Amino acid sequence: MAKPQIATFVLFCAVAAAVLCAFPAPVSAAREIKKGFIVRGRVFCDTCRIGFETPASTYISGAKVKVECRSKTTGVKNFEGVTDRTGTYNIQVADEHEHELCETVLLSSPDMSCAKLVKGRERARVFLTHNNGLSSDVRFANAMGFESETSLASCAKLLKMYEQDEV
Repeated sequence: MAKPQIATFVLFCAVAAAVLCAFPAPVSAAREIKKGFIVRGRVFCDTCRIGFETPASTYISGAKVKVECRSKTTGVKNFEGVTDRTGTYNIQVADEHEHELCETVLLSSPDMSCAKLVKGRERARVFLTHNNGLSSDVRFANAMGFESETSLASCAKLLKMYEQDEV
């Protein structure tokens, strides 16, 4: 009577071996460990001096930007970059920063006629963790800007577009 039990056991082992061969890696190893990010954003010149990006805004080539990650335990880590001809920066940031506060920060503008920081648009928070459901390593930061010394003549017409009629 022991023979049917042995046959069942041998069959069970054969099935288990086939399953293990089909899935050789543990499920936890199937999750790829990612490191690093690319932080992307744009730097504009507020040519109408109204505090935000408009159709009259231009983009600054050669502006210096940094990504600053702060933690009570690890201190401050900085990663710097420069905007291209379209005013876009792509800053490579190493490692995971799940428990840190990270922001993009404007450093300087090469255009001295548009070098004053726009209040409230000089920093942009960015979340640098893979533990948030996003599969891409690219993180987008809000546009940041500098203010020109004088407003363009066409800005008055543009500002009327932003006015709202009272009801």
